[in-house]
Amino acid sequence: MKERQFPRARVDCLSREFGDEVLVYDLQRDLGHCLNSTAAATWKVCDGYRSPSQIAKTLSRQFSAPVDEEVVLLALGQLADAHLLTKPEVPVERLSRRVVIRRIGIAAAVALPLITSIVAPTPAHAASCFPNGHPCTSPAQCCSGLCGLLTGICGNILSQKPPPRPSQPMTRKWQH
Repeated sequence: MKERQFPRARVDCLSREFGDEVLVYDLQRDLGHCLNSTAAATWKVCDGYRSPSQIAKTLSRQFSAPVDEEVVLLALGQLADAHLLTKPEVPVERLSRRVVIRRIGIAAAVALPLITSIVAPTPAHAASCFPNGHPCTSPAQCCSGLCGLLTGICGNILSQKPPPRPSQPMTRKWQH
């Protein structure tokens, strides 16, 4: 059995495809990464058994267009920087985006891999709400669940709807 020695995608991340792109959520680091089609395709074929040149051949078949090994090396470098690969036993050559563009030409730069990352909010930040006294536009924004209809302030006394007015005018009975 062939031993895994080449780049391998981490399996402990959550991923979801959106068209050609893939969103990968790193549970250990609370980071979300958006991989464009080239980076996503590279990440998907990183099984630990394929060398960068074999990955380039696989991607060439998949895209029905030639994919240079330099593009794969750039993608692997970006995937490693994003901690989306396990550490390979055989180190992979790392190339900068500038070097790759010089080697393959500016016209092919559109197909270069791109990974955009964002820090996910902590549960406390994700579930935050406005305290009493804070301006609001809807009850869902307020921790108290009360947004003043007249004041637009969380938890304000005038948070509730005013009592309905009687349909008939009130009359006073005079006593003689």
